[in-house]
Amino acid sequence: MKVIEIDKLTKIYNESEIKVKAVDKVSLSFEQGEFAAIVGPSGSGKTTLLNLIGGLDKPTEGSIIVDGTNISGLSSSKLIDFRLRNIGFVFQAYNLIPVLTAKENVEFIMELQGRSRIERDERAIELLSAVGLGDRVNARPAKLSGGQQQRIAVARALASKPKFILADEPTANLDSKSTETLLDIMEKLNKEENITFIFSTHDQRVVNKARRVITVEDGHIVSDERRA
Repeated sequence: MKVIEIDKLTKIYNESEIKVKAVDKVSLSFEQGEFAAIVGPSGSGKTTLLNLIGGLDKPTEGSIIVDGTNISGLSSSKLIDFRLRNIGFVFQAYNLIPVLTAKENVEFIMELQGRSRIERDERAIELLSAVGLGDRVNARPAKLSGGQQQRIAVARALASKPKFILADEPTANLDSKSTETLLDIMEKLNKEENITFIFSTHDQRVVNKARRVITVEDGHIVSDERRA
């Protein structure tokens, strides 16, 4: 089942009267349960492509259909609501709220969705246990390592029960051991719960784990390799 369908997607930035095509007529799709990496050199357009898929940026041309909804045609307010209920994000910067505990950070998005306190509480504890932090539910970010904070970010991304998760350079600030732990957790969630992960990355360790590698150069897809 296709969760994302992209058709002739183009993003043009106007910089000092010079038009820059960050993404140029890209067409591709993603199936439910994929573990895919978008790779390419700096300035290739991979982060822009990820931002367009996630509705964080609007295309100049083309369409992005997520689970039957063309998000490129949504108003800003409808797009915010759609992201909240359908897309999970994990960023290079962990973006945790420092005054909240691990559990409260995970619960925050569910609170925005209007879920009950009991449901928020149960799901936050379940997810923190799934990422190996069941014993740190009351710890604040400052008391946790970078790897632990990024695992909380993964739990938070999963909290909304999204259609897929977009991860932009999620291992960039992590050491080797933390990276290995984080990737093992995400791979386990992908295989056991059929959660779709799409990465934008320079990290060869992420690429090695991916079962699909999409290479982008100058806004174009130059290769799309699927692995067993």
